[in-house]
Amino acid sequence: MRPLEIAIAGCGVAGLASAALLTRQGARVVIFDKLETPKPIGSGIIMQPVGLHVLDAIGAGEAMRALGAPITRLYGQSAPRGNVVLDVRYDARGKHAPSGLGVHRGALFQVLFDAARALGVPVESGRDVVGVSDGRLRFADGAESAKFDLVIDALGARSPLSHAAKAPLPFGALWASLKWVDGFDGAALEQRYEAARKMTGVMPIGRLAGETQDQAAFFWSLKHTDRAAWQAGDLEAWKHEVRALWPKTAPLLDQIHRHEDLVFAAYAHRTLREPLSRECVHVGDSWHCTSPQLGQGANMALLDAYALAAALRSQSDLSIALGEYARLRLWHIRLYQSASFLFTPAYQSEAAIAAWLRDWIMSPISRVPPAPAVLAALVAGELGAPLAAIAGIDRQ
Repeated sequence: MRPLEIAIAGCGVAGLASAALLTRQGARVVIFDKLETPKPIGSGIIMQPVGLHVLDAIGAGEAMRALGAPITRLYGQSAPRGNVVLDVRYDARGKHAPSGLGVHRGALFQVLFDAARALGVPVESGRDVVGVSDGRLRFADGAESAKFDLVIDALGARSPLSHAAKAPLPFGALWASLKWVDGFDGAALEQRYEAARKMTGVMPIGRLAGETQDQAAFFWSLKHTDRAAWQAGDLEAWKHEVRALWPKTAPLLDQIHRHEDLVFAAYAHRTLREPLSRECVHVGDSWHCTSPQLGQGANMALLDAYALAAALRSQSDLSIALGEYARLRLWHIRLYQSASFLFTPAYQSEAAIAAWLRDWIMSPISRVPPAPAVLAALVAGELGAPLAAIAGIDRQ
């Protein structure tokens, strides 16, 4: 039987993972990306156990673990009392349960890019995709691609092939990758809050390939409407505000010399009813995007790629396979989109009531069994058993 000819729009986590998995199955894949040199944007993320499982299937898991930093705990305190309002430990699922891995986005991109290129996946750069019709990608310069059997949209939350979110979430975040300094927990994501209006965090993210310096991801929550004022404002005054919330960040802040040393990340919340539209199939943020509160973005993208590859492997009829892909992922996506929607106001909002509920009700309840194990499974990406569902179609 003739191998599938597949075009992938977007050379990010979802696109590269899809390319590697589908090429391993014998498909002929081409990636199209608008950048002349594809690269990631952002700082650090947590690879959850479900995401690491997919990286192992791609053959990139070992390389990722060699660069990342194990994360065993998510921990946060609220000012000014210093009371603990977040304490999620991966081992609450069991003594030997796998933990997370703090990684630099650049390192994740590189191991996936290397895996795809090692499989011979061609990448056509400088191709700004603006549409798709009859199996052909349309580009901003008016050109069209050859005809493909399947087009995969991996262009992210602002994909022109998907429906745009109505508006970005009120809060985004400033991010920076900095040299790791002693004094922070080397195996934890640590956060400090003032109500839900202010949030800062530090997380070990290992190192980039070819480097020896361990890094930390630093972030500061910021409203979209305050971004221009922050950019025009005095950097030292902002640093004073951060130190007032969390004095221990001082040696990290000393590494920030210009506003441009931080990147502003915007977030949106949107889920398409199904991953099929405009003659293509969506993976990752082009299908579903949300706030980063549960740390699932890259992991959900990897699961999408894994499920799509499994569905195409199990069904020879393309339309049936795509329906199977939707079935495999829809429940898990809806579960995590709902959880993220509910958790976000407690950590990034102007809502004083949400912060009060977090500190005085949600936090105490989270320490009562079985809540610790449930929260750990939620953070690990395991609620809804996504890997078992995907593995199940190979046993049918």
